[in-house]
Amino acid sequence: MAAFFSSLNRTILAGIAITLILMGIAGTFGRIGDMGMGYWLFFMRWLHIGSGVMWIGLLWYFNFVQTPSMPKIPDEQKPAVSKVIAPTALFWFRWAALATVVTGLLVAGMNGYLGSALSLAPGVRGIGIGMWLALVMAFNVWFIIWPNQKKALGIVTVEAAEKAAAAKMAGMTSRINTMLSIPMLYCMAAQSHGGF
Repeated sequence: MAAFFSSLNRTILAGIAITLILMGIAGTFGRIGDMGMGYWLFFMRWLHIGSGVMWIGLLWYFNFVQTPSMPKIPDEQKPAVSKVIAPTALFWFRWAALATVVTGLLVAGMNGYLGSALSLAPGVRGIGIGMWLALVMAFNVWFIIWPNQKKALGIVTVEAAEKAAAAKMAGMTSRINTMLSIPMLYCMAAQSHGGF
């Protein structure tokens, strides 16, 4: 059993297999054709939620765990974080941000409220605000945090002063995203659960 769970790929495949088995038990496969677009809307929303969990989970990991823990790590051990863990986490972080935005826009488009939500029309204003917050956050990930983290982590070689400034900018922007994630998550949940 330990050998099985030592592989992330096998673990993910097992999760997919369990999902498919549960879908079979529930009779989902027989109803997909009857549900038509409704099923694919649900499926896209499921992908959107999964991507969002990965994105915001990593954002909160950086802000609640990694950044506060770095001063407590002995200097000789810090390269394990900055050279191995952080680049991998940032890879999943930025692609999860993109996947969350793309699937979210697809869900809004499939539901027919993409334009009205982005224009903050009544009735979809809450989800629209959440979408705009998510778009700002995704912009921050790709165009501020990631370019600066590449400098701060030494992926891109720069002078020491520029490296320190990049680390500060990436950290501040990550904190801004953490702040924005709170109202963004409220807006996303509130729209369909009576919070607006």
